[in-house]
Amino acid sequence: MSRVRENESMARQTLDQAFEAHLKAVAYGRVSSTKQRTQGDGLNSQESRCREYARYKGYEIVEVFQDDTTGQVMDRPGMKAMLEFLRKKKGEGYIVIIDDISRLARNIETHFQLRKTLKQVGAKLESPSIEFGEDSDAILVENLLASVSQHQAQKNGEQTINRMRGRAMNGYYVFKAVIGYRFERVPGHGKLLVRDEPIASIIQEALEGYASGRFQTQVEVKRFLEAQEAYPKDLPNGEIRNQRIYELLTRVLYAGYIEVPNWNVPLREGKHEGLISYTTFQKIQDRLTGTAKAPARKDINADFPLRGFILCDDCQKPLTACWSKSKTGTKHPYYLCPNKACVSYRKSIRRDVLEADFEALLKGLQPTKGLFKVAKAMFHDAWEMRLTQASEAAKSFQKRAKDAEAKIEQLMDRIVDATSDSLIKAYEGRITKLEQERALCREQEQQIARPKHTMEESFELALTFLSSPWKIWENADLAWKKTVLRLAFATPVSYSRNEGVRTPILTFPFKALEGFSGCENRMAHRGGFEPPTP
Repeated sequence: MSRVRENESMARQTLDQAFEAHLKAVAYGRVSSTKQRTQGDGLNSQESRCREYARYKGYEIVEVFQDDTTGQVMDRPGMKAMLEFLRKKKGEGYIVIIDDISRLARNIETHFQLRKTLKQVGAKLESPSIEFGEDSDAILVENLLASVSQHQAQKNGEQTINRMRGRAMNGYYVFKAVIGYRFERVPGHGKLLVRDEPIASIIQEALEGYASGRFQTQVEVKRFLEAQEAYPKDLPNGEIRNQRIYELLTRVLYAGYIEVPNWNVPLREGKHEGLISYTTFQKIQDRLTGTAKAPARKDINADFPLRGFILCDDCQKPLTACWSKSKTGTKHPYYLCPNKACVSYRKSIRRDVLEADFEALLKGLQPTKGLFKVAKAMFHDAWEMRLTQASEAAKSFQKRAKDAEAKIEQLMDRIVDATSDSLIKAYEGRITKLEQERALCREQEQQIARPKHTMEESFELALTFLSSPWKIWENADLAWKKTVLRLAFATPVSYSRNEGVRTPILTFPFKALEGFSGCENRMAHRGGFEPPTP
């Protein structure tokens, strides 16, 4: 045992002699984040203190290593580079100078792992703030300071989270800005999320399109976003990951609300402007949890806008479409029936013939000017009636919101008195549902209490569509053509190879106009329609 101690003593003396002979040193500095590096002067201040200490001790600083990350772990780029440098210089007696013990580590375990590693590479740790030593008193002081450093880091973390949670409770988003938003300093609010155009409008169109059914599946939303040049992509080939689409559709932040379950911050109205309404957000969630739909096929493109909508008249199966190459090498577009059990299987219909027949049908949906005026007057009467109903509905939503708020307060009182974890969890689940109900009621009350636009502005698109769906079809892209099909026809349209388009089943507005225009008109007798009374 005494022999081992003598060897350790001799090794220590040899190392001390090496330190005194060479007097070479490296400096290490660390700040906790990139922001502190770019916006502060902490690293430069640490380097200045280390150089001042080196001049006082007569050391030559040959390298400076720095980090801008947490001190909780050893795996830091600057620290790894310094240890690699010291391994190459092992035996030359290098001194490592740090400004303060907290710059080395903010964790007791990490601190002692680094101290052990420095000894293994033959380096000695020094600081102008503390004297490191091997005696019991020096080790005690070092342990105490390392514990204090860890405590300060933990306390700072707790304070930061508490401040962030408090701000979230007030309706402010406290994390990194999500796509479609950016932070901007606003008087009275500090850093507030604001719309980041044009990405915000692209996301708004995607979310509203999925809620309304314009995009039937998440795949269609994905393709829409990938087609937008301004929207940032995940992969080098211009694609977006499926997970990103799901996150986009399920993020309540886009509805103007804040929720942080991990910090026990329930749903609440945010201070930022939402891209969509909370009602639209709920429609999206209902669609996501509803019956799954098959993904839209990639080969349904602008070349064949009626693919999947036109049915074979013989078997009532949707027609497929393709390009067929002739003997001369020229490609020709065709629609055809893919059903092997059908008498019309693989019998081609020229695209221009089928689509011309369908476009003639679509042009025939245009009502006369007189009929259109009648429809517009009906819209006006319905608008006035709806305003009266909206006023009553707003009062009803206001009452429901107050009732939900009262129930939330009652449940909060019960949670305070409850001792069972399962009972508390049940109360919290009920409170979450009531908060969602209150948010919906308040939003619907605001939406219907006062119309944002006049009757003409509100029905402009609808009236334009009713006046001539053909005009929209003629100039629209594939997505809008699909929308025209869903708005004008209640069911897919059958097509016969020999007789053309069959009689379609129209949606209610066109059916009503058709019935109104086709009724028989004649003058009423002065005595009325009932037979005269003798």
